[in-house]
Amino acid sequence: MMLSEIFSVQHIKLNLESKTKDEAFDELVETIIAQHSELNRQDMLEAITMRESQMNTAIAPGIAIPHGYCSTLSDIVGAIGISHAGIEYDTEAKEMVHCIFMVLMSYEHREKHLSFLSKLLKLLNPQMLSEIQTAKSAQDLHDILRRFE
Repeated sequence: MMLSEIFSVQHIKLNLESKTKDEAFDELVETIIAQHSELNRQDMLEAITMRESQMNTAIAPGIAIPHGYCSTLSDIVGAIGISHAGIEYDTEAKEMVHCIFMVLMSYEHREKHLSFLSKLLKLLNPQMLSEIQTAKSAQDLHDILRRFE
């Protein structure tokens, strides 16, 4: 599955208002629910926060990939949030996170989980991140994803 399919234009928020990671999780889940009202908001938030309680998902300076399994999903869905001010993400280094790539998947997609995360991590190079952070619209950011796939 292509990143541009998982992170649709409608699931990209360039100006996150959140100040904390829990607020950001809520804000990004809302972008998914706005397009998929059949999904269970609470289940999605619980999946993300449960995984986060096991290990912080801030994976590199300024980047986090919160992810989890959700029983109410039948596929993989994602949302991207950009915060120019930065989000307090409870990292040991106390660094602010500026790019969040949230991914939720069904239990049936467990075998794809690691390969998907690996693919995403390979794409998160300095050039791509610079372009993502300066994207002018959700469509611009989506086009960047498609170019780097």
